[in-house]
Amino acid sequence: MEPTPDNSAPTITDAEFAQFQALLRGITGIHLSEFKKTLLVARLASRLRARKARTFSEYYKIIKHPLETEELQLAINYLTTNETFFFREPEHFQILKDFIASLRPVPLPFRVWSAASSSGEEAYSIAMVLADVLGGAKWEVVGSDISTRVLDRARAGLYPLERNGGIPKDYLHRYCLKGQGAQEGMMLIGKQLRERVHFTQVNLNEPIPDLGKFDLIFLRNILIYFQNDQKRKVVEAVVPKLHPHGLLIVGHSENLMGISEKVKQVRPTVYHVA
Repeated sequence: MEPTPDNSAPTITDAEFAQFQALLRGITGIHLSEFKKTLLVARLASRLRARKARTFSEYYKIIKHPLETEELQLAINYLTTNETFFFREPEHFQILKDFIASLRPVPLPFRVWSAASSSGEEAYSIAMVLADVLGGAKWEVVGSDISTRVLDRARAGLYPLERNGGIPKDYLHRYCLKGQGAQEGMMLIGKQLRERVHFTQVNLNEPIPDLGKFDLIFLRNILIYFQNDQKRKVVEAVVPKLHPHGLLIVGHSENLMGISEKVKQVRPTVYHVA
């Protein structure tokens, strides 16, 4: 659901919107379409008020100042926060199970990267599968995102109870705790999973830090925000992070046909190193 426009916020001109489009694309690679003007106004309205900026031009000047890196990060946080939920596109988690079963022996530590993890639901969903299939064997999940705000939420592992709908019931009972007292109405991911999931800030539009190699990478529902040249850049930066036997999984609305020769499709949305 997109935010309701704030009637107290100034309107944005085409020229101002173009400035923010270029800024976001330059930093993150994300293309903000013309249809997103209302979203941009709604999401940044509170920051304009906080910084006493009367127009979007004034706010743009603030975040472009070399000493305003924190405010720039806040703006990026607000513009890149996307909705997610546990076990989104559930067949991908079955693919993860089947992939592990196909490996003889299973390479340990088995490592999975949730490369656009948002507030952590995808990373913890992966962790539940790994805990179920691999148990006490060595495994690890790395979750990354460009937004520091959602990463803080992910590290806490605390979610509203009503968001647990996608979690299989046996996983819910085994890996999640129902909040009590001050945390009533909340759900906490169990410590045994939180200790195996690590979150770090990564901008896929910049050189990727040394995260090590992975057996499987979830790169889902982020490429849809990029234009083809940027998709190619991201995919070709991510693929070297895969082990030769590894798999890359993208979202159901995404396709890498014609994007990169470094991967070959195994089935829709699933690729291996070419």
